[in-house]
Amino acid sequence: MGDWWKGAVTYQVYPRSFQDSNGDGVGDLPGITARLPYLSGLGVDCIWLSPVFRSPMKDMGYDVSDYCDVDPVFGTLADFDALVARAHDLGLKVIIDQVLSHSSDAHPFFAESRAARTGERADWYVWADPRPDGTPPNNWLSVFGGPAWTWDARRYQYYLHNFLISQPDFNYHLPAVQDWALSVLRFWLERGVDGFRFDTVNYFFHDPQFRDNPADPKPKAKPEANPYGMQLHLYDKNRPENLNWLARIRALLDEYGAMAVGEVGEAHQAIRLMGEYTAPGRLQQCYSFEMLGDDYSPAFFRNRIQGFFDGAPEGWPMWAFSNHDVPRHAGRWAEHGASTDAVAKQACALLLSLEGSVCLWQGEELGQVDTELAFEELTDPQGIAFWPAPVGRDGTRTPMVWDGSAQAGFTSGRPWLPVKPPQRARHVAGQAGRPGSVLAFYREMLAFRRGSTALKAGRTRFLDTPPPVLAFWRETPDERLLCLFNLSPDPRQTEVPKAATQFGPALACSVAKGQVQLGPSGAGFFSLPL
Repeated sequence: MGDWWKGAVTYQVYPRSFQDSNGDGVGDLPGITARLPYLSGLGVDCIWLSPVFRSPMKDMGYDVSDYCDVDPVFGTLADFDALVARAHDLGLKVIIDQVLSHSSDAHPFFAESRAARTGERADWYVWADPRPDGTPPNNWLSVFGGPAWTWDARRYQYYLHNFLISQPDFNYHLPAVQDWALSVLRFWLERGVDGFRFDTVNYFFHDPQFRDNPADPKPKAKPEANPYGMQLHLYDKNRPENLNWLARIRALLDEYGAMAVGEVGEAHQAIRLMGEYTAPGRLQQCYSFEMLGDDYSPAFFRNRIQGFFDGAPEGWPMWAFSNHDVPRHAGRWAEHGASTDAVAKQACALLLSLEGSVCLWQGEELGQVDTELAFEELTDPQGIAFWPAPVGRDGTRTPMVWDGSAQAGFTSGRPWLPVKPPQRARHVAGQAGRPGSVLAFYREMLAFRRGSTALKAGRTRFLDTPPPVLAFWRETPDERLLCLFNLSPDPRQTEVPKAATQFGPALACSVAKGQVQLGPSGAGFFSLPL
């Protein structure tokens, strides 16, 4: 398959919320298969399926109880095989989530491990004795609140869970655990998947000495809503032992010509880890939460892009502006643009102009915004735990809006999360074929990227333009493209070389006598003879 992934655009599908085929209100594999022509027509190269494995669904599938079977709520293995075959017929690659750093506590391996301190899988999970006063062995915290340790009266020990109490962490210091994990990957590779997205790829290893994490050195005016962010996570994740494990994964991927992208969940050193994890012989690409926050300034984007390639010239990033864990960017950045739609279009033009690969989150091509939910409507354990702080994930996970009907064309039943009027107003049927719609612009921009060697493979050279204008060249030996963006709701003016010709999609952009007028949320592309 070669390096098809390099510069490719992946579309993240959240199976529970994409398309329901049987009226139970939950999306499923046959539903996704029926909608694959839409994704092919959109112009993406690959789809990423969030977890569809057997699970108690305490964390919506990110708590796996059987890694080699499909949960009945989504369908069957035969349905999965049919989806992969149909995607390949349409020219789409398929990658699937792998949640291998932890399992569900309902997994048979954990039942075996917690039963006694001796036995074949006694050490497959991370266990530790209490301190003399009975407290946990260290100060590590769970992402979902409280200590990362839970007492188990069967073993008289604590077990580690970086997330929910029901998500115990595997012990990857044990070679047998690594061997088992590779067997899981091989199972899905044999079924024809083109690769994997690795959840929490920097969480596989822990410090075997169980040292305390230090406090976050960044000054804080007050405690954070989630205390997890108040630590510098040196010992509970980001461990150097991870590098050899990623090399083992890469060796298996190379057997099948497959690809993997790792999710780096880290606030302080994500760019460095992305570079380390994508060095030759490790994962092909990584993405982080670097661009999933509130900053929408030229300096921010320049520092992240330039910082990655300066620090990891042989590495490869995947950039995303939204996903299933964070608020949607059309709403998150709305104050920086002329309107929600204007920000959605400009963000599309910017994201698809960045050096690296790109991941789109389902519904962002509609300019979709988060759903405001009442407490009783929540399903997300993180949102419930930290209510009313705006940290829940249900708001971005509501069903895909296919049309303006009561259930959005998603289901004939009651959807697992509600579709409310602000979301229902942005639907595929209403935007398809309508000039000026967000969906029409995504299709235009995706086609432009696909036809441009500079955007898919060119190196980046930033220009020193005054903010809020962001300007950079994307260059290959046979194409030079200047990319301009006004990241503000006010008009701006800048210059381009006299020989430059406006080329490709444009947003509130005009040029006369070498002067470019960029309206609010404006964007434009200019080619220059070689």
